[in-house]
Amino acid sequence: MVIDMHAFPGFLEEICEDPKRVEFRREQYFLYKQHVWPLSLFVLQMNAAGIDKSVISAEDVTTRAGDTIVSNEEVRKLVDLCPDRLIGFASVDPWRKDAAQILEKAFGELKLSGLKLSPAIQRFMPNDAMMEPLYAICEKYNKPILFESGMTWVKDSPSRYGNPLLLEDVAIAHPNLKMCMGHFGWPWVRETAMLVLKYPNLYADTALLYFDSPVQFFEHTFKTDLGEYWIDRMLFDKVLFGSTYPRIEQKRMRKAVDSLTLRPHQRELVLGGNAASFLGLEEA
Repeated sequence: MVIDMHAFPGFLEEICEDPKRVEFRREQYFLYKQHVWPLSLFVLQMNAAGIDKSVISAEDVTTRAGDTIVSNEEVRKLVDLCPDRLIGFASVDPWRKDAAQILEKAFGELKLSGLKLSPAIQRFMPNDAMMEPLYAICEKYNKPILFESGMTWVKDSPSRYGNPLLLEDVAIAHPNLKMCMGHFGWPWVRETAMLVLKYPNLYADTALLYFDSPVQFFEHTFKTDLGEYWIDRMLFDKVLFGSTYPRIEQKRMRKAVDSLTLRPHQRELVLGGNAASFLGLEEA
């Protein structure tokens, strides 16, 4: 089984009935030319990339921008339309006074599979004490967290909030809370590698591309910035495939992962086995 841990559903036709909402999404995500297309086309794209399931996430920026980019209810709607292929993650703006109630609803009523948090976009420190109620709810429901880590393209999102080292305090305080550092924490890739090596509950995904083509960027990141064999020998059970769709086509990111120096079993884990464990699914 191949699982894409990092896809954004905001431009799928089934939740794009309101043109103003679509424009809001384009502005918030710095994707001004992004087209709207049907869920059926997304499934075809998954098929072309050999992807069995994709994790799609909501994004709540209410206190900063006045609305959700994608709501938890919209994610639930998409998952219900394609339950065999989609896995839905909730979002909650930590600064909202009703943040805990929203997350309780997301897990208790909407039955979403995890929480997506974006420290830079939402402007919070992951190790801030105000986050403790949200972490406690994730532990209560045994739900993992996907953090947007490292760089984000969103312009008014200070990068200091995305430093993966801020998650070390959280990993220590919550050893049973599974967390994934999105985008492999780029540009802090060595720090990310250190954290996933050190803490059993920390993971990282491959949804990173900021220069060159996916294959070229992975060549530099995973064979120059990091040692060519680091993932294969030491991190093979902690790295998850992620595409950062729709910024990059899933098949191009799959090709980049396939270019890494990995033995067959390690490759299977990176492409899906690790994500299945992270998500609490049956082993791929």
